[in-house]
Amino acid sequence: MNNYEEQLALYAKNANDALRERLTFKGTCLQMQVIDAMRYSLLDAGKRLRAAFVMEFARLCRAARGDAVAFACAIEMVHAYSLIHDDLPCMDNDDLRRGKPSCHKAFGEANALLAGDGLLTLAFETAADASLPDAHIVEAVKTLSRAAGIFGMIGGQVIDLASEGKQIDLQTLNLLYELKTGALLRASAKLGCVAGGADSQMIEAADAYAKACGLAFQITDDILDVVGTAEKIGKPIGSDNENHKTTYVTLFGVEGAKEAAAEQVELAKKSIATLPDNQFLLWLADMILTRDH
Repeated sequence: MNNYEEQLALYAKNANDALRERLTFKGTCLQMQVIDAMRYSLLDAGKRLRAAFVMEFARLCRAARGDAVAFACAIEMVHAYSLIHDDLPCMDNDDLRRGKPSCHKAFGEANALLAGDGLLTLAFETAADASLPDAHIVEAVKTLSRAAGIFGMIGGQVIDLASEGKQIDLQTLNLLYELKTGALLRASAKLGCVAGGADSQMIEAADAYAKACGLAFQITDDILDVVGTAEKIGKPIGSDNENHKTTYVTLFGVEGAKEAAAEQVELAKKSIATLPDNQFLLWLADMILTRDH
């Protein structure tokens, strides 16, 4: 494990510890079943890439240690909620997520739906509880709302569902990916900047970096859905083809998709070229390109 892998693991640990604390409640309550479903889908799951974006940009903006953790938790809650709902039978109908049964398979559809709703609302409460100036918290809540809403992640999901079984053009596909995947990554980068009180130049660089990384991440997902394994990815493969979805692979083939992802990674790296101490972000962009899960 190199120093950058250790840094990513540390960010993940910081997020996981804070998330566990946020979902620990003393005593018993009649709502425990949905809390268990929320914990099942949220805790110790995934690479915490979005949390890493928040905490690294906060570090670059010289935010005090720990100031960005609440924002990192909030974005991971929104992401987990989206995965729970994505897997539901009325959406992508996937039975496996992060190497274990999807939330609705483990807890039933009603509890899964409510667990997603619970994580979404808890995300805003968590962001509002950050130990930061009120103006920063208001900006963070606005950023999170836009990224998760109809002109962000939900909008992307709507386009995705409407596009199943249809051939869509590259412009529509890029918009779909920009909203469904890119919006939360861009919000993550901005939340780190907000935590550190960054200037407009820093925010623009962070946004450009995250936008390119988001598209590279989704293109890589397209590739892994064809050449990956369910054991490594932690979810079924071949679902894009099964659902007759247009992807970068269907438009350009595996090699063409790899070239497109590499182009986005180079754009991401160029966007932060002038930032001091940018080595971890450069490594992170490459990791998105070369990941196998």
